[in-house]
Amino acid sequence: MKRFFALLLAAILCLSFAACGGNNDAEVVDGNDGSETVVDEVPNAADLVSDAFIDPVKDWAQYDALIDEIKACTDYAKRTELMHQAEDILMSNYCVIPFYFYNDIYLQKDYVEGVFANLFGTKFFMYASLGNGSDTLRLNLASEPAYLDPALNSSVDGACLAANSFSGLYTYNADGVTSPACAEGYTVSEDGLTYTVTLKSDLKWSNGDPLTAADFEYSWKRAASEETAADYGYMFSGFVGYPNELAVTAVDDVTLEFVLSAPCAYIEDLMAFPTFFPVHKASVEANADPAAPGKWAQDAGFVSNGAYVCTGWSHDVSMTYVKNPNFWDAENVKVEKLEFMLSDDDTAIYAAYNAGDIDFADTVPTDEIASLLSNPEFHIVDNLGTYYAAFNCKSSLFDGKTPEEAVCMRKAITLLVDRDYICENIGQTGQKPANAFIPYGMADGNGGVFKTEIVEQGYYDPYGITNDYEGTLEEARTLLKAAGYKFDEDGTLSDETPISLTYLTNNTSGHVAVAESMQQDFAALGIDMTINTLDWNVFLEERKAGNFDFAREGWLADFNDPINMLEMWITASGNNDCQFGR
Repeated sequence: MKRFFALLLAAILCLSFAACGGNNDAEVVDGNDGSETVVDEVPNAADLVSDAFIDPVKDWAQYDALIDEIKACTDYAKRTELMHQAEDILMSNYCVIPFYFYNDIYLQKDYVEGVFANLFGTKFFMYASLGNGSDTLRLNLASEPAYLDPALNSSVDGACLAANSFSGLYTYNADGVTSPACAEGYTVSEDGLTYTVTLKSDLKWSNGDPLTAADFEYSWKRAASEETAADYGYMFSGFVGYPNELAVTAVDDVTLEFVLSAPCAYIEDLMAFPTFFPVHKASVEANADPAAPGKWAQDAGFVSNGAYVCTGWSHDVSMTYVKNPNFWDAENVKVEKLEFMLSDDDTAIYAAYNAGDIDFADTVPTDEIASLLSNPEFHIVDNLGTYYAAFNCKSSLFDGKTPEEAVCMRKAITLLVDRDYICENIGQTGQKPANAFIPYGMADGNGGVFKTEIVEQGYYDPYGITNDYEGTLEEARTLLKAAGYKFDEDGTLSDETPISLTYLTNNTSGHVAVAESMQQDFAALGIDMTINTLDWNVFLEERKAGNFDFAREGWLADFNDPINMLEMWITASGNNDCQFGR
């Protein structure tokens, strides 16, 4: 209803403008013969871009160098300042279009207890208990996982599976605090660079093989190496010898030593992150296939070291995990079996939950959220992350445009998105409209908070299209004119200079609803947007490969420090979907 009245108002205003003579951005020029000609004023795109702007294709090495400087900086106040500079550069090209800052929702039966999640979206099921007499927890996280190899995974659902079937040196407890897992603890040298980790004694793989410090040395070197090409390999960039001569050594079976190039305040978070989990060397090497990375963990029965072992996998249908008796904390694992429904059809998932076929559902259809807000089985938990869309900076959409003109085009589209509508009518669970990539409330790495106020500390007014609809449309027109576009008297794009783009998303109802909302927003200026929905794994691969113009994105922080949301955009990062620097 809100959108209807907004569009009606725009139509009335446009008719009023036409009756009064049309374009506000025109000037009258006197001719030599005394005649008068109306000429559009065309703003200069270079005057409309931020001072922080650099060409995201040709000059992105400057951003890479800044991230290297941040990671080497030992002055934490200076480091925070540099991270603000990095976000300024990132946001100045308007390839990243934030919509809102995340929270998380899920459904859980009242007889399930002990499931917990951290701020980064990882859910832990190994300490669950069931009050209904069953020994099996039935759940849905997502559809078919792309990878179960923890070094290759880059999705949140994959991280959840990894956290419950593998175990790193550290993990997160129910309070969201890092705590020892395979490690007993560690010592660090006086300069904060050399770490010596002591492992628990008698650690084992799920097949009974001894698990030693050498497994961590092998796994970390594999994950960091250029040959593996892991999306998250850059998380080892703070280690001496990165990428191919990583300074990590198994001193003996229970002692692991590694050396950093600069002190790292979040080292325990890294040791708790899936990319740092150990993998079983013999299994990996027995199934080595350059054409199929992660092949060793693409079917049931692969060796792991976490609370559960995958024993059944009907691809695209279901997965079964059973308790691992060799897990270091097996005595505290109460649920014997996890059964996963593999689907991203939230209507089917919701039906399965209501029918009693699953006990836990990690998604809810958008049109059911309002009715669930007072249901004690519906949970809303804090997250630290940003839901956004991204432009491929190398898209043919920008052919013939200068880098500055492309920025103006993308910024205009950014301003048109009605974030308040998305939060209130699609999200419905208290999400905050976003105007920056680093999420509101994230720590700044220096004892403070990176952003304490949304509107003033962002890069545009996230409520602009809501509070000043016609003024925001006019600002978008000005930007598009600077990018070379022309407008008819009704305020929409001329047929001479149309804009047609395709938005790539997966087919969950909430994501499609966001896409449809944007489609209406853009139509106010005559921008035509086609929605292309794909199955989850195909969507991930197309996005990663840069086979898109404009795509749905979302990023949950990997740990509570801005660097993890900034370093993902370096040229070599496997998470650099915008294709910066390539």
